[in-house]
Amino acid sequence: MTQQVEFGLDTFGDVTLGPDGEPLPHAQVLRNVVAEAELADKLGLDFFGVGEHHRHEFAISAPEVVLAAIAGRTERIHLGSAVTVLSSDDPVRVFQRFATLDGLSGGRAEVILGRGSFIESFPLFGYDLSQYQDLFEEKLQLFAALLPQEPVTWAGKLRPALTDQSVYPPVEHGRLKTWVGVGGSPESVVRAAHYGLPLVLAIIGGSPARFAPLADLYRKALDQFGHEPQPVAIHSPGFIAETDDEALDTLWPHYRSIMDRIGRERGWGATTRDHFENEARHGALYAGSPETVAQKMAGAIRAIGASRFDLKYSNGTLSHESMLASIERYATQVVPRVRELLAAQPA
Repeated sequence: MTQQVEFGLDTFGDVTLGPDGEPLPHAQVLRNVVAEAELADKLGLDFFGVGEHHRHEFAISAPEVVLAAIAGRTERIHLGSAVTVLSSDDPVRVFQRFATLDGLSGGRAEVILGRGSFIESFPLFGYDLSQYQDLFEEKLQLFAALLPQEPVTWAGKLRPALTDQSVYPPVEHGRLKTWVGVGGSPESVVRAAHYGLPLVLAIIGGSPARFAPLADLYRKALDQFGHEPQPVAIHSPGFIAETDDEALDTLWPHYRSIMDRIGRERGWGATTRDHFENEARHGALYAGSPETVAQKMAGAIRAIGASRFDLKYSNGTLSHESMLASIERYATQVVPRVRELLAAQPA
């Protein structure tokens, strides 16, 4: 692998447990996320992403506000969403908010656009869930039209048209770095390629290697659409402790809690310890000692040809203190080891 791989962190602002075992207030969770981002910046990581959700177990519903607070407390780390649910937002306002963040942060803003894995934003903001696909298609088309920062003339079916309309503020230097986050369908990766936008693969279950054909499809589609090569990033959950057993034992009750809660909503069966450990050994969960996680990350990066790996370090009710320790091991032990492994055996 000849290019330098970047390493980032993602969080949904999961509502965590305090020392008394009770859930922390959402406001405290938000302050903790800012502290976690400060540590990531201090340790030299490349990216910090926050997700957008509108449900009780996640504290972040306004990513740009959280990122603006982080921008004022950090110096070099890039800041973005993970993801912005474009389907239930307005593309012009999303662009304006991230262009504003870019100005405040000195050019460090990025946006990852997606349809979202939860649907709470649709009734909240008055959108028809039956238009789930059409909303994203149309709004991504408009957002892409805004990126050159020239007057836009555009018409669709689900939003009022624009005629020779300029959008402010402009990005100070270049253009807003915009990714498309996908869950793993061929149609999604081809859509990202159509607009020539970088791709984030949300690999949250199963072997990372099974996503390699999607990365290959994306690169071929970029070429067919006449676009230059674009970066591919991986987003996957994980937790790092001193030993494999400590990581698994610490993470398990929190992982089970969030998976079972979501599973009840979606008709899944209860999560088992065997399934959890299999995901850690062979699947998309990067939980273990620094060496175990580094070996697994290097393998996934090689398989996908990824240029960035974003570890979703928050996992359900896992405590703030445990996450801080995991972030430190990730930055100081895992990342340097992954770089060694990639240099020794390039893709």
